Amino acid sequence: MRSVELFTGAGGLALGIEKAGFHHDTVVERDKDCCQTIRENQRNGYPLLNGWRLYPGDVRKFNYSDIRGEVDLLAGGPPCQPFSIGGKHKGPLDRRDMFPQMARAVRELRPRAFIVENVRGLLRESFARYFEYVTLQLKYPELISKPQEAWADHLSRLERHETKGREKGLHYNLIFRPLNAADYGVPQKRARVVIVGFRADLGVEWSFPNPTHSQDALLCDQWVTGEYWERHRIARKKRPTVPQRLRKKIELLKSDGLLSLFEPRAAWRTVRDALVGLPDPSAGDAAGWYNHEQNQGARSYVGHTGSPLDEPAKTLKAGDHGVPGGENMLLNPDGSIRYFTVRESARLQTFPDDYVLHGAWTEAMRQLGNAVPVLLAETIANGIKQRLIPN
Repeated sequence: MRSVELFTGAGGLALGIEKAGFHHDTVVERDKDCCQTIRENQRNGYPLLNGWRLYPGDVRKFNYSDIRGEVDLLAGGPPCQPFSIGGKHKGPLDRRDMFPQMARAVRELRPRAFIVENVRGLLRESFARYFEYVTLQLKYPELISKPQEAWADHLSRLERHETKGREKGLHYNLIFRPLNAADYGVPQKRARVVIVGFRADLGVEWSFPNPTHSQDALLCDQWVTGEYWERHRIARKKRPTVPQRLRKKIELLKSDGLLSLFEPRAAWRTVRDALVGLPDPSAGDAAGWYNHEQNQGARSYVGHTGSPLDEPAKTLKAGDHGVPGGENMLLNPDGSIRYFTVRESARLQTFPDDYVLHGAWTEAMRQLGNAVPVLLAETIANGIKQRLIPN
């Protein structure tokens, strides 16, 4: 099945979509280091990137007429900085707001379905009207903004069109949901909002996949049955004590007769789970591993204390806010801290071990901090593919 992706970055969303059975015809990305990551993996013969046509430039200048034939899936994660809690929160006033370009791609390609991913901050009350604007643009991509028309005025026209209930022209049935990647097997607490649309003429019924993993199951594995520690061969005398903040919940799980043991979801995956098989970079035993060099200088400060080894990692961050801070550090049970290597961070984002991230540590971490976890992308794309395959 044929797909196209905008704002590809290091390729997390794209890899997941490929693993689900789609094949990217074209990927669009302007960042030079991200483009080099894609090119380097293509030169290395990484199979999922075979046949990708890379457009290394501004999406606003991309000519969609170069893509001929039907597109089954359009995907993209427009820059999150306008809406990120860690950003300046300018929203539609930020020049990096690329949601209108996502709508242009929908209008010109007329894909059977689309996926749009962004930070959960987009759902904040302060952005409520603009989020409505985003969704209505995607739903009715042919109702474009007039010259010099303010976005709020365009929103009003879209709202009037919506309330008329007319089913004419290109339009999409659209749903969105905030998701936590940890609930789908990603060893990282990463909150994102995902928008999925299907072309209305297809008559597709669809819902987001149910979560497959849970915190309760992890807590039972760790503090009720001890199976987690057994699996990692941690001797009883070396196991940590139950964190104070979790004691009431653990007692409740125990008093419920271990009911959580029988829930259908698997345990959240932790940092320790993710790093199984990787050598300790601080011991200088990382030969033969891509992107697994130790970076020095980690420090802890208020609000940045690192990701505990036996929980899903905190959200990996990109840019000046996150790279020097605790989100990209490992917090060991003994209280010591160190930076995650690029390879460890790639594991936390569920990238394959043989996928290379181009650039120095800071740049590679920026790419990973902006990426969609591969496993989360694959899960969503699998659900979409099942509805697009003819009966």
